[in-house]
Amino acid sequence: MGIEIEDKFDVPAEYEIPDLSGLADVVGPKTYQLVALYYDTPDLRLASRGVTLRRRRGGADPGWHLKLPKAKGVRQEITHPLTRSTKIVPAELAELVRAFTRGAELQPVAQLDTRRSVTVLFDGDARLVEIADDHVKGTVFGEEPMVVRWREVEAELLEDGKKALLAKVGKRLRKAGATPSASSSKLAKLLEP
Repeated sequence: MGIEIEDKFDVPAEYEIPDLSGLADVVGPKTYQLVALYYDTPDLRLASRGVTLRRRRGGADPGWHLKLPKAKGVRQEITHPLTRSTKIVPAELAELVRAFTRGAELQPVAQLDTRRSVTVLFDGDARLVEIADDHVKGTVFGEEPMVVRWREVEAELLEDGKKALLAKVGKRLRKAGATPSASSSKLAKLLEP
């Protein structure tokens, strides 16, 4: 269980990540393909409360991820190892969201296919900030599936980082044309009317 502190930005398709070398040592980018299946009740009780529950393959942290909102840009993240089944949510995670679902069944509601390029800022061996440049294709399941494509950038504070550095990264991203996202998560962006 951990606390995730990140700033999310909307960017145009032609956006270029600015030079971050003056802030810390820069490693990357390294590119991953991610496939995330999101679970919720049929009437989206989790999403309506800003809660996301996903099963993700690919990247540096495959597995089940439950994210609970704490404050703007801050979420509590609970992880569980990847399971074979895409139909059954691990019992531990289902129990943690029971107060939100009120007994309604959890089912896949959307899938996000993401090409993620990750750049990490370091100070020696200390990991400070991770910048994820995401090209996303989102599909909402239903009688008439809806497909949406977008690009976004996330700057996440890592275990050894300071909020002041995260703010400096955000300033450089904005100066290069990024705008703060109004959506708290990719799922929230996908489900926007």
